[in-house]
Amino acid sequence: MRLEFLSSTPPSPTEGSGTWVAIDGLLRGLRHLGHLARLRPITARSGVHTFDRWRYNRAIVSDPPDADVVVGVDLDGYQWAPRRPRGVRYAVMLKGIIADELRNERGLVRALLTLQARWERANVHLAERVIVPSRYSADVAHEVYGAPRERIATVPEPVDLAEWRRRFAEAPRREPGPPTVLSVARMYPRKRLDVLLRAAARLCARIPGVRVRIVGEGPESVRLRGLAASLGLEGVVTFLGEISRSALAVEYVGADCFCLPTVQEGFGLVFAEAMAAGLPIVACRAAAVPEVVEDGRTGLLVRPNDPEELARAMERVLTNAGLRAELGGAGRRRVEAFDLDRVAARLLEALP
Repeated sequence: MRLEFLSSTPPSPTEGSGTWVAIDGLLRGLRHLGHLARLRPITARSGVHTFDRWRYNRAIVSDPPDADVVVGVDLDGYQWAPRRPRGVRYAVMLKGIIADELRNERGLVRALLTLQARWERANVHLAERVIVPSRYSADVAHEVYGAPRERIATVPEPVDLAEWRRRFAEAPRREPGPPTVLSVARMYPRKRLDVLLRAAARLCARIPGVRVRIVGEGPESVRLRGLAASLGLEGVVTFLGEISRSALAVEYVGADCFCLPTVQEGFGLVFAEAMAAGLPIVACRAAAVPEVVEDGRTGLLVRPNDPEELARAMERVLTNAGLRAELGGAGRRRVEAFDLDRVAARLLEALP
């Protein structure tokens, strides 16, 4: 089968975040299963992502895909889909539902995402199948876009377990040191990294020497660094910025616990990556997180926006080696379901 994916997401893990990682994993999984799968990447960029996405979609109209099945990622394809030739099947794959994400944004970012959400809604209604990564996302797509239930299919995000295991094996082992919490996220308000910082201020009073390491950048970066300073977290919290996948593997291997108190996730690929590394998870009982992180089995889930409860959960994990081993081992087994070939096979079953 010939498949073409349309995506204006920047084609790199640092800029494209989990969306790009998931697309890249699906492409490799489909190729491994013997299918011709390719990506129509964004090539021209102005620095204004909303404009770039509009221009990308205009370009598709003048240079249309040539495939048996075309998959538009998020809003991409909304201008071409009404003109598609007879016989070409069209699916939309929602990696993160824009109308859901904008609920936690403000100002200009919210206004631009509102425009993008209109395009995404149009795309959804042009598709023969709407593919989402979780039951939560299925409910949201139905609620905010009116996607018919019978056209929605749930396919989880893929994790390249072989590649991660290779990176983990090559990563140098950390010398014995203080308990370490790792967080990985694009710094958007919905990730609630400010809640993690407030929890860290409580945690360092209970576990002397504890360290929190945060990977990622984003619109909240300056505010979060200022908050960490005002909380007196110098020497406790380290902001690592954007790092390579090899460097991220070193961080996963060197941590004792993974924590991200996000309140909006269509799936949460970083949780799956952390579980692949054998890390116990501390997160919030929100959005799709409970579908990925099983409370009491692969991690501990707490109420959203509660620094005290988050701190207590991290304290419980960091001070109990047996619990860490139990949760981490279950996580390693859990992510087998998200390996590339398994997810690619599920996607093929879901296509129109």
